[in-house]
Amino acid sequence: MTTALFTHFACLDHVTPPGHPESPERLRAVLKALEAPAFAGLARGEAPRAAAEALARVHPGDFVRRVLSSVPERGLKSIDGDTTLSPGSGEAVLRAAGAVIAAVDAVMTGEARNAFAAVRPPGHHAEPGTAMGFCVFNNVAVGAQHARAAHGLRRIAVVDFDVHHGNGTQAAFEMDADLFFASTHQWPLYPGTGLPQERGIAGNVVNVPLPPRAGSDEFREAFDSLVLPALEAFGPELVMVSAGFDAHAADPLADLRLTEADYAWATWRLAEIADVHAKGRMVSTLEGGYDLDALAASAAAHVKALMAA
Repeated sequence: MTTALFTHFACLDHVTPPGHPESPERLRAVLKALEAPAFAGLARGEAPRAAAEALARVHPGDFVRRVLSSVPERGLKSIDGDTTLSPGSGEAVLRAAGAVIAAVDAVMTGEARNAFAAVRPPGHHAEPGTAMGFCVFNNVAVGAQHARAAHGLRRIAVVDFDVHHGNGTQAAFEMDADLFFASTHQWPLYPGTGLPQERGIAGNVVNVPLPPRAGSDEFREAFDSLVLPALEAFGPELVMVSAGFDAHAADPLADLRLTEADYAWATWRLAEIADVHAKGRMVSTLEGGYDLDALAASAAAHVKALMAA
């Protein structure tokens, strides 16, 4: 089976203020990298809109309605200190969540072995009732709950290697023992959550903060000694990845020192566990990454590893 890629050009129409790091150029860089001949074998699909019912499995209905009704007809509207909406944002956020839903459907029906959602805005900071940190809806959490509702899965894992802690996903998962969340991230750094003692209701949350300037050795040790053993013990029926690439050494927003090879290695290691417990089923979605060249190269390495899994 193949690797599927889901995206939608509406995600480019989510406009941010001049100089904002979460710009449409991020997705353009990723999509351009994935046009290379090495990716000719990708099964490419257009992301559908996420239905209100799918969003409401994570976000209260009044929050969803409030966000979508806040989309301006012109100009920009701030909904958080660093999160804005533009006229194209309503369609973008629905397609971003819809891409992860479609990716879940593709791997669950056997159309693809694994899948990557190349979308923006990112989602892992969005808590059930709060948009924050460039994120509006929590795309990966919406996808996880869709896997339960539409495909009857129970035990779903999200592993997040973005440089920032995925506080929104943790908030959506921590009180459900059948949802697992693991995160490697720089500490201290925004959003200020993700300490090791944050363990969830049943040890189903694993946080591994890394100090500034930590690199490949520290990251791989964190994966091998803490993240992967906990994931193995959890025994997921579906492995999902919040694939942020801002822990790269070139990224301007943080101070970790990862390389493209680290992202490929982490992808292979997660795929090994997906093979054992989840019939190889793995769904990944784009989160952060703000140096365009590093983002493009890292996303390419990640997708190549998915294709080889």
